[in-house]
Amino acid sequence: MDKKAKKRHEVIKKKLEQLRQQLAGAKQQTDDPDEIVQLQAEITKLETEMVSLKQS
Repeated sequence: MDKKAKKRHEVIKKKLEQLRQQLAGAKQQTDDPDEIVQLQAEITKLETEMVSLKQS
């Protein structure tokens, strides 16, 4: 991994941590069921990007 990819990896890692906390909170307080779906989709997208960065 080059420097740019490492930096992006770290940013994604921090964002995933934040999104997982938001998802846990959204599951406890189900005011907006669409929010859970949206957070899960964002997590999946970032995890996919992280895998592709690791492979390169």
